[in-house]
Amino acid sequence: MGFFGAIARHFDTFAGPVAMLLYPLYASIRAIESPSELDDQQWLTYWVLYSLITLFELSFYKVLAWIPIWPYVKLVLSFWLVLPMFNGAAYIYENYVRKLASKYHPSSSLTLEQKQVFRKMNPAARAGVERYIAKYGHESFERVIKAAEMEAKKQKGLSKGADR
Repeated sequence: MGFFGAIARHFDTFAGPVAMLLYPLYASIRAIESPSELDDQQWLTYWVLYSLITLFELSFYKVLAWIPIWPYVKLVLSFWLVLPMFNGAAYIYENYVRKLASKYHPSSSLTLEQKQVFRKMNPAARAGVERYIAKYGHESFERVIKAAEMEAKKQKGLSKGADR
C-alpha cells in the first residue's frame, strides 16, 4: 500500500485539524465581520459543541482508545457540524440546545431593534438592565422604556418651543 495506504490510515490526523479548527476559525472570523446573526449562532454553537466533544474525549480517553473507529466518527461528526450544506451545529442548536435553554432561561421578548441597542450598551449598563429585568420582569422594563420615550418626546417638544 505504501504512501497512499499510510495517508488513508491516517486521514483523520490530516483532515481533523482542518475540519475541526482551521475552517471553523476562518468561518468564525467571517461571521463576526458579517451583519447577519445566523452565522454567529452557527459558529458559537459549533464552538460550544466542539468544547463538549473535547471534554468528552478527555474524560473517556481510556475507553475511546479501545474503539478503533472513534477518530473517524469524530471526523464525520465534525464535518456534519461544520459544513454549510449540513449546518449541523445550527440543527443541534434549534432542536436541542434552544429547547433545553428555554426551560432554564425564558426567551427574550425583545425585538430585533431592542436587541441591537442592548448589544451596543456597555457591560455595566447591560448588567444593570439584566438585573432589573430579572427582578421586575420584561413588562416592567417595557413600561420604563415607554415612560423614558414619552419624557424624551416631551423634552424635545419643550426645547423646540424654547428655540422659537
